[in-house]
Amino acid sequence: MDPQPTAEAETDEPLARPGESPRTDAPRPLAPPDAPGPLAAPTDAPGFLAPTPAPGPLAPPDVPRPLVRRLLAPVATLAGVAAAFAYVGAVDPNEPGHYPVCPMLRLAGVFCPGCGGLRSAHAFVHGDLPAALGANALAVVGYGVFAAVMALWLVRVIRGVPMRLTISPVSWWGIGAVLALFTLVRNLPFGSALAP
Repeated sequence: MDPQPTAEAETDEPLARPGESPRTDAPRPLAPPDAPGPLAAPTDAPGFLAPTPAPGPLAPPDVPRPLVRRLLAPVATLAGVAAAFAYVGAVDPNEPGHYPVCPMLRLAGVFCPGCGGLRSAHAFVHGDLPAALGANALAVVGYGVFAAVMALWLVRVIRGVPMRLTISPVSWWGIGAVLALFTLVRNLPFGSALAP
């Protein structure tokens, strides 16, 4: 005949001896929080995760920001660029003393990809596109790219669609190659048309 299981065998705790209190440092088995009885886990027990409430009519819906707040970033960017163009349009870079000389041109005598950019911007502001292209053709292309990105940004903001502009590493390498080629060609005798 099998012996009857004892409380010690069921709980893996030794029984308290007469005159001693039962052990309280032994881990208690956890039961589901909604289970009745003394085995229910206290809500402040370590490792207890309270159930998250299901989304219902009390959960606030995602409210889109007002149009004015969404327009702040693109309008501020456009205002900053317009202010810079207005300054370059008012202060002629063709007159010496207004702007610093390109350090690469001063130290090495080589036109960098940005050389002539201020003169290009000045001519562009005054509507002289041939002079802008002659000073820095790549800068004029940059103005067009900037205008396209700004138009896309404004349209997406008005529609409430977030603007995410990501450029892949291959594109960065392509941009670097174009800048290097432009710099090389404008410093060679046959590329003098691209020199400022």
